[in-house]
Amino acid sequence: MSQPALRVDSLGKRFQLGPTESYGTLRESLARLGKAPWKRVAQTKRQDDNPTIWALENVSFEVDHGEVLGVIGHNGAGKSTLLKILSRITEPTRGSIEVRGRVGSLLEVGTGFHPELTGRENIHLNGAILGMRRSEIRRKFDEIVAFAEIEKFLDTPVKRFSSGMYMRLAFAVAAHLDPEILLVDEVLAVGDLAFQNKCLKKMKDVSGTGRTVILVSHNMGAIHRLCPRCLLLDHGTVAMDGPTEDVVRAYIAHGIEDVGIVTQESNSDKPIHLRRAYTAKRDGDHQRDFRFDEGLSVVVEFEVNQTIDGCAVWAGIRTVEQVWVLGSTDTDSDASRLGARAPGYYRTQLDLPASWLNAGMYEVVVGINRNAPPTSYDRVDIGTFNILDVDTPARLRTGQSRPGILQPFLDWRQGRVTADEPSPKDHVGRHS
Repeated sequence: MSQPALRVDSLGKRFQLGPTESYGTLRESLARLGKAPWKRVAQTKRQDDNPTIWALENVSFEVDHGEVLGVIGHNGAGKSTLLKILSRITEPTRGSIEVRGRVGSLLEVGTGFHPELTGRENIHLNGAILGMRRSEIRRKFDEIVAFAEIEKFLDTPVKRFSSGMYMRLAFAVAAHLDPEILLVDEVLAVGDLAFQNKCLKKMKDVSGTGRTVILVSHNMGAIHRLCPRCLLLDHGTVAMDGPTEDVVRAYIAHGIEDVGIVTQESNSDKPIHLRRAYTAKRDGDHQRDFRFDEGLSVVVEFEVNQTIDGCAVWAGIRTVEQVWVLGSTDTDSDASRLGARAPGYYRTQLDLPASWLNAGMYEVVVGINRNAPPTSYDRVDIGTFNILDVDTPARLRTGQSRPGILQPFLDWRQGRVTADEPSPKDHVGRHS
């Protein structure tokens, strides 16, 4: 049986809170020498008095060769500390790590770069740090530069690079110099959308070559696309380790404040404002869980305190991974609502059709905007609702879930044809 690429056993990292020793001048350092024995005793006592915190505690897991592991968790869960220990940047307080393979890491923008050196020089420096031979670096050099898109600035000191240029070069070096184990921390936190997609594609290519990747990210879309398996850290411990879909669902469900119904007091200072919003069964009471084959409604109640025009009540639905599904306003079905709205208390309702949204958890946001001048009178998150994975098309036919946000029943046209009958595209451009 082959050994894993990475084995972590009972790993723990403790940090001491409180003040640290400050740096001083040479004269101050010499003056402190005479007091050193007494100061050491006092310092030891201060350290004993200062509280400590375990950033990681009893963390154990294994990663096989060629596996892509995602690591997720809230801020302060210990994700970055874990990668720094795996990269040998910091030492663990206890526990052991076994690494089989050359490790490359991209822990933050420009890690390992010397600001006074040029982009060209830093490529060679990073390659050497990763243990690459000069011939290997030379062979990959042009590919790195092309990916980073910094040809014009290649001989400029990196201290003059923008954060985006820094990120492009840092990622290009880490991804192209063939480490057997690649550690990546929030690589998609910097850079425009095009570069993020480029990084995702490159990381997918890297994982496809059999290299081991550990990716820390708050981008659940990237975690879903790249990582079949996921580790959830919570306050320094492993809360869950398993298939990415299950782990992400548990992480998101734990982190969402499920309001369900939002109510607000009357506010005469606003010409128009929200009073109540919730999800409901069609023409029914508040409800959060819906079967796939039943519709649901987003109900919004609002109050108009003075005649106002140009306003629209809107609702948006997004996945818990923050992917927008739709946005709609009450003026879509009746443009006259952009006209004057008289004072009073109103209820409006957005109806979503049955057999449409795929099974999963969704968030709802509602608000009231005015077009001219652009004004937002209210915007609130009203919580989540669930489409249950019951009687969905995939479950009925195959017993398995189907990917995607939508899962409607769609029409397929089918008929018997002869094998030599031309398809419609074969007739394009032909003339009799």
